[in-house]
Amino acid sequence: MRAKAIFLDRDGVIVNNARHYYIWQASQLEYIDGIFANLNHLQSAGYKLFVVSNQGGIAKGIYTEKDIMALHQLIAYDFAKVGITITDFAFCPHHDQISKCLCRKPGSIMIEKLMAKYDIDPAISWFIGDSETDMQAAQAAGLKGIQITANQNMYPFIEKLI
Repeated sequence: MRAKAIFLDRDGVIVNNARHYYIWQASQLEYIDGIFANLNHLQSAGYKLFVVSNQGGIAKGIYTEKDIMALHQLIAYDFAKVGITITDFAFCPHHDQISKCLCRKPGSIMIEKLMAKYDIDPAISWFIGDSETDMQAAQAAGLKGIQITANQNMYPFIEKLI
């Protein structure tokens, strides 16, 4: 049986980006209110959890892929401390004003690669994001999308999933 999954945008959904538009340092890391409880509920309901994020600051030279990978390791560690497994992270290092690519959301390649790698069934999986491009990526990948308000607790939106 194929797995069900929740794909999450990072900034504005997991990490509060109200103070910093580009987040790449541990000192900038502030989690959205309720995110640990919310992801625990989703994981307990049998969903694998993935983070899918555009990281255009890499193309702009603001930070490096190594910076993002280190931050993602820290995020995974923080969630693991409370029993939550982030199965995998995917990020696009490009910026549409600097370098064209196929991986940047609203494209769905990052999601499709994760679905293939982990045998995810899109019919029973969701994408939770805070932008129209997130919803476009979800639709292109065959997922149902839930668009939340950036930097707000997502619980009212996920009640129907748990």
